[in-house]
Amino acid sequence: MIVVEGAVRIEPGDIEAARPAMEKMIRSSRAETGCIDYAYALDLIDPGLVRVSERWADRAALKAHLATPHMAEWRAALAGLGLRDRSLRVYEAEPEDL
Repeated sequence: MIVVEGAVRIEPGDIEAARPAMEKMIRSSRAETGCIDYAYALDLIDPGLVRVSERWADRAALKAHLATPHMAEWRAALAGLGLRDRSLRVYEAEPEDL
């Protein structure tokens, strides 16, 4: 399993304007083959900080995700929404067997 975690920082005043693009990205990503989980969370203490959490079946699924039209739309939307910072990391992880 592949885990992507990190955050993007959007101007706090632009969060509501970004919400439709974020919702579209989440819904489209969750519908992709190989997507186990895909979520954004607004930090309760740090306005404008959007935490990113993704789980993919394998690297091929993540690679396919990065090439989707909705990913291109999301990147374009972020550019127009005051993106100030982006930090994402990719990890290999064992599936849950608890």
